[in-house]
Amino acid sequence: MKNFKTFDLAIIIVTIILSFCLPIECISAKKAPFFKKVNVIDTIYNPLAVFSKEWRVDKYQACNTARGIKYFTSSEKEIVQILNMVRLNPVLFLNSVILNPASPYYKFPAARNHYDETLITTLQKLQPNSKLLIPNEDAFISAKCHAVTSGKIGYVGHDRKNSNCKEDFYGECCSYGFSDALSIVMSLLLDYDVPSLGHREICLSTTYSSIGVSIQPHQSYEFNAVLDFK
Repeated sequence: MKNFKTFDLAIIIVTIILSFCLPIECISAKKAPFFKKVNVIDTIYNPLAVFSKEWRVDKYQACNTARGIKYFTSSEKEIVQILNMVRLNPVLFLNSVILNPASPYYKFPAARNHYDETLITTLQKLQPNSKLLIPNEDAFISAKCHAVTSGKIGYVGHDRKNSNCKEDFYGECCSYGFSDALSIVMSLLLDYDVPSLGHREICLSTTYSSIGVSIQPHQSYEFNAVLDFK
């Protein structure tokens, strides 16, 4: 009888343990397919895929020319990729990011201003540019030095206030107040309060073939980004 009670107790203990373990294993098994559907490649290497599945095709993965570049942060890599995607398919960018109600950059017709309207017109008429921007380390050093100095002093503009900062670019864009890649690119494309639309022109120009990007803290605007094109 003692042996039977010991065996019976063992069965009860095993049953209790299984009652706690099995549901956890089952939940994990049920959730596994769901997690597999979350394509990490889309969020890390294809940032615009969250707005449209059309961005998920292979040809847009090639826009990530900064992939594997160690001197870029993930956000800096995304800036290069988004710029390449805009240049490669400006109409898709327009429809999926600017005119898409699911996008944070969606503009209701009544809220559009001159800069919104001109960007829409520009992207509608812009010819696709298959020449992808590639990372340039010298341009990166130039951009980072300027971004770091601007941030520490808390000033804006293109003038180098640090004599050690070498100007190694043919075109330069500076953005203030944003740290995420898409916001930085959008701020430069919209180019609010810049009548010449110089930042937009540089970002979309076929003249440049390489780029250096640096995002750094800024005393006045929290963040600043410098994009140096060559």
